[in-house]
Amino acid sequence: MTLAHISPELEDKPPTLEVAAGGEVLSWGNDCLQLHFLHGEHIAPRLLAIQHAQLQPRDLEELRRSSLPIVEIALAGDGRHGTAGKRHVDGGAAQRLRLTGVQESEAEGLRRLELRAADPVSGVIATVHYELGTGSSVLRCWTELQAGSSAVGVEYVSSLTLSGLGHGQDWEEQLGLWQAANPWSGEFRWGRATLAERGLYNVGMVEYGQVGSKNRIASTSTGAWSTAEQLPMGILEDLATGSMLAWQLEHNGAWHYELGDRYDDLYLTVSGPTAAEHQWSVTLESGETFTTVPAAVAVVPSGGFDAVAAELTAYRRSIRRPHPDNVELHVIYNDFLNCLMSDPTTEKELPLIAAAAALGVEVFCIDAGWYDDENGGWWDSVGEWEPSINRFPDGGLAGLIGKIRDAGMKPGLWLEPEVVGARSRLAGLLPAEAFFSRGGERIKEWGRYQLDLRHPAARAHLDGVVDRLMADFDLAYLKLDYNIDIGAGTDLNGAAGAGLLDHNRAFLEWVTDVMDRHPGLTVEGCAAGGSRTDGASGAVFPVQSLTDQQDFAKTPPISAAAPLAITPEQSGVWASVEGPMGDEQLAFSMISALLSRVHLAGRIDTLGPAQLEVVRAGVEAYKLLRAGIPTSLPTFPLGLPGWRDQWIAQGARLGERMLAIAVHRRGGGTEQSIELPAWLGQHPAATVAYPAWGGTDVVVVPGSQGPAALHITLEEENSARLILIQA
Repeated sequence: MTLAHISPELEDKPPTLEVAAGGEVLSWGNDCLQLHFLHGEHIAPRLLAIQHAQLQPRDLEELRRSSLPIVEIALAGDGRHGTAGKRHVDGGAAQRLRLTGVQESEAEGLRRLELRAADPVSGVIATVHYELGTGSSVLRCWTELQAGSSAVGVEYVSSLTLSGLGHGQDWEEQLGLWQAANPWSGEFRWGRATLAERGLYNVGMVEYGQVGSKNRIASTSTGAWSTAEQLPMGILEDLATGSMLAWQLEHNGAWHYELGDRYDDLYLTVSGPTAAEHQWSVTLESGETFTTVPAAVAVVPSGGFDAVAAELTAYRRSIRRPHPDNVELHVIYNDFLNCLMSDPTTEKELPLIAAAAALGVEVFCIDAGWYDDENGGWWDSVGEWEPSINRFPDGGLAGLIGKIRDAGMKPGLWLEPEVVGARSRLAGLLPAEAFFSRGGERIKEWGRYQLDLRHPAARAHLDGVVDRLMADFDLAYLKLDYNIDIGAGTDLNGAAGAGLLDHNRAFLEWVTDVMDRHPGLTVEGCAAGGSRTDGASGAVFPVQSLTDQQDFAKTPPISAAAPLAITPEQSGVWASVEGPMGDEQLAFSMISALLSRVHLAGRIDTLGPAQLEVVRAGVEAYKLLRAGIPTSLPTFPLGLPGWRDQWIAQGARLGERMLAIAVHRRGGGTEQSIELPAWLGQHPAATVAYPAWGGTDVVVVPGSQGPAALHITLEEENSARLILIQA
C-alpha cells in the first residue's frame, strides 16, 4: 500500500460537484491489479482506477474530474448534489464522506482492504471492503453502513462503484456492452451492443456546465427469482483492444446495476435492492449497521471470453462453501423431465430404477409428487412433506428407497421448502408472521403462500422436515426447487424489499445449516430451472439446476454458455433420453452434459439393449473425464452460442496439455463440416472419446506456422462428438 501526492491543478467545473484541489493517492492491490484511491481533507474518498499489470498505466490526474466516491449512498430526505434523474450517483451523503481510517490485512492468499469514511452531517459511517486473491484479476467488494448518534433512513447504497471506464474514448461506439437475457428454458442468452445502441449517448452538455446526459443503461431484477429474465452480470468490451471488464452481483434476490455517462466518461454502480426499483429501504437506529450484498469485477486485458471465464471460474471456486460433491460429481438420474413429470408411483419407478442401475447411475432422485395422495393435487397442497400412502404400496416410500439402495444407488428427494400450498393444513397451523404479507394481507401466488425464513417458526418447521426425512430415509441428495416469484417482498417489520432481502439471506443460511448438520448430504439449488443461477446461490449449493428445457436439441446453447455464469462442476445439465430416439440423438443429448454435471432424465426404461449401451457408454465416458472437471477452465471455440446456431461448441481445458470439446450439429442448416482451432500446438493428437462410432469424423489439420485446427464432419442432423485433444 502506497501513498502519493496528486497535483492541485484542476480544469474548470461546475462548483456544485467540484472535486477539491490537492489530496493524496492511496494505492493497493496484488500482482495483477492495483487500485488507486484519491482522498483528502476536502475530498470524498474516490476509486480513481483499477489498473491491470498488463495494461499501460493511466494518468490518475485526468480521472479526477469524473471520479465518484467509493460508495454511493442515498439517505431519506437528503437527495443528490449537482444532478437529478433516475441515476444512483451523486448522492449528498456520499459527496460529504471523508476518509477516517484504512486497514489492510492478508491471510491464506487473500488480501483485504477496508476504507472507513464518515459523513459529518448525517453521522453515517461507511466501511468499504475490498478483497483480492493472490494471482487473481477479480476484485470483490461490499459496503457496511452504520448510523451515527441519530437514526437515518437509507434508500440506496452501492456494493461497487467504478468510474473512469470510458476516459479518452469515443465510448458510444468503441465500447460494447454484453448482457445476458435469461428466459425460462432458454437461459444464458448473451448479446453485445454498443453503448449508443443501448441508448447511451454523449449529448455534449458537459460543455455547457452540466454533468452529462442524465441517462443510463440500467439492468434490474425484481422479486424472488434473481435470474428470471436476465443475469446479474455484465461485460464491458473495448472493441479496439479486446480488453474486458466483467462484473457479477452476488445475491439470490433483487438487484440493480447501471452504466451512465459523467463528465464525458463512464461509471458503473452495482447494488442489491433499491428504494426506486424494489420498494427497499432501511431505517438504521443509532449504532445499527446494514451490509450490502457483495459484487465482483474482473479486469481482463486480453483473451476474450476464455480469459473472463477462467478468472471468474477460479474466483467462484475460491468463495464457495467446500463440499465433497464439488469433486465427486456423482451421476444423477432424476425422474421428472420427459418422464414421470411429478407423478411417481412404485409401479412406475421400479423399471426406471433397474434401467438407471444398468446405466451406471450413482444417485437416483425422486422428483415432485412423492407426497401427493390426490393424484394431481400436489401443487397447492404442499407444505407438510409427508410421504404418500397411495402411491407406494408394499413398503411405502421407505420400501421404494430401499429398492434404490439395493440397486447400488444413493437415494434423493425433491423438496420445495419455501412454499406452503393454500390447501395445506400447515397454512393454518403456522403463525401468520411466518408468511410473506403486504398491507396486512398474506400473499398468495398461484395457489401458494411464501414462508418467511426470518421467522423462527418457519425455520423450525423446515428443520423438522429435513431432519425427519434424513432420519427416515438417510438421503444422499435433496433437490430444492422454487416455482413461484412472490414479488416485491414482505412489508412485515419494514419495507417490502428489505423483508425479501433478509429472507433471501436467511434461506441461504438455512441451506448452509442443513448441510452442516448432514455433512453427507448434497443439496441441489433449483428455481423453475435456472431462475436463481446467481453468485450467492453458487457459493452455497454444490450443484445448480440450469434449465427446464425439455427438447434435447435446444439444450446445447444453454449448457455451452453456462460456464460464464457458474462453474462446470456445479452445472446440472439434463441429458434426456428415451426409446424413440436414434443412436445419434442419444449421443447428442448425452454430450450436452459431459463437460458439466450429468442429470440423466427421460424414459430410460424404454431403451432397447443397443440403446442402453449407447447411453451407458456416455456415462462411462463421463466417469473417465470427471476427475478433471473440478479444475477445468471453460473455453468457447465458436464464441458464445446463439440460440439458433447450427453448430455449438463447448470446451474445457483439462490442465496444460489436454483439451476436451463437445461439438453439436443441430438441425436447420446444410453444412455438414466445421473447422475449429485446436490450440494445443501444431501437431496435437485428437480422439473421439464418445460415441464409439465417431472416430473417423474428426481430422487434425496441422498448422504450417501456427496452431493446428480440427476438421469435423457430422453428416446427420442432431449429432455430436466429444473430442479429446492432447498436445
